[in-house]
Amino acid sequence: MLRAVKPRTAAGKRAMRKREPQLVEGAKPAVFMKGTNTSQLVTAIFRDLYSLKRPDAVLMSKRNEVRPFEDPRSLEFFSQKNDAALFVLANHSKKRPHNLVFARMFDYQLLDMIEIGVERGTPMEMFKGAKPGVGHRPLILFSGDCWDSTDELRTFKSILLDMYRGTNSMDGVDLAGLEHVICMTAIDSTKVYLRTYTIQLKKSGTKLPRVELEEMGPSCEWVVRRHRAADADAWKAATKVPKELKTKTVKNIERNAMGDQVGRIHMEKQDFDKMQTRKMKGLKRGPNEDEDEEDAEDDIPAFAKKARINME
Repeated sequence: MLRAVKPRTAAGKRAMRKREPQLVEGAKPAVFMKGTNTSQLVTAIFRDLYSLKRPDAVLMSKRNEVRPFEDPRSLEFFSQKNDAALFVLANHSKKRPHNLVFARMFDYQLLDMIEIGVERGTPMEMFKGAKPGVGHRPLILFSGDCWDSTDELRTFKSILLDMYRGTNSMDGVDLAGLEHVICMTAIDSTKVYLRTYTIQLKKSGTKLPRVELEEMGPSCEWVVRRHRAADADAWKAATKVPKELKTKTVKNIERNAMGDQVGRIHMEKQDFDKMQTRKMKGLKRGPNEDEDEEDAEDDIPAFAKKARINME
C-alpha cells in the first residue's frame, strides 16, 4: 500500500487538503480500468460509460489483473493512488462473458460492489445525431417496481446515482442546460435495460418548449450476477451526516403536505376577570356619573320599580 508522505511545499499541502473530508463533497471521481481479457462488446459499452462520466473520470489504458471479489486490495491501492471513490472494471471470460464490475469505496476501503453482465448492447457510435457536451449533468430515471425489491438492485441503483449525479450543491435547474437523459428500467430482479436519450427543445407556440427525446446510445441489456453488500458499521460511517449540515429541529413547528410551515402555540387558561385591558380616558367613570344614576332611580315610578323587581 502507499505510504503516507508529509507535504513539503505549498502545492503539496493544497493537494493533501483536497483529499481531506469536506462538508460539501463535489462529484465523486471514478476509475475505469480493464482486466486481463475483454471482449469487443464490453469494451464499447465500457468506453461509452466513461464518456458519460467525464471529466470526473480516469481511463486506464493498461490492463490489470484485478479480481475484486477474491482480493479487493488492488482496488484499494488504485483508490488511494487516484483519490477515487468509484470503479468500473471490464473483463471477459468463458464463465462470465462481457462482464462489468461496479465498485464503491469509502476511506480508500471497499464498501460495496456488484457484477453486471452485458447480454446485448449497441454503442453510442452506432446512433446518429448530436451528443452531449463534456461535463453536463444528466437526468436520471429509474423505471420499474423492482428497484427496491432486492439488495442487489438497491446497491446498483445507489452506485449509479453516485456516479452520474455530479455535485450536490445546486440552487436551480436551467432547462437549456439539460442535454441528455439516462433511463434504466428494471424488468425483474435480475434484468435491467439501459437507454440514453438526448433532449430536443422545439417550438410549441407558447413559452414552454415542446420536448422530444432522441436515442443517442449506449443501449444495452444488463443481467445481475454477483453482489457484495456493505458492512453495517462501514455503511453507518459512510452515511453519517456532519453536525454542521444537520437541520436544527424547532419544537412545535412542522410542514404540512403542501410544504407550508405550520406552528403550534401552547397557552395557559386565561382568566378574563383579571385580564389587563387598555385604559381609555373617555371611558373612565367620574363622580358625577354616580350621582346622575341615583337621581335617575328616584325619577322611576313606583309601579315600574315593582315590575323590575319582579322580573329580577
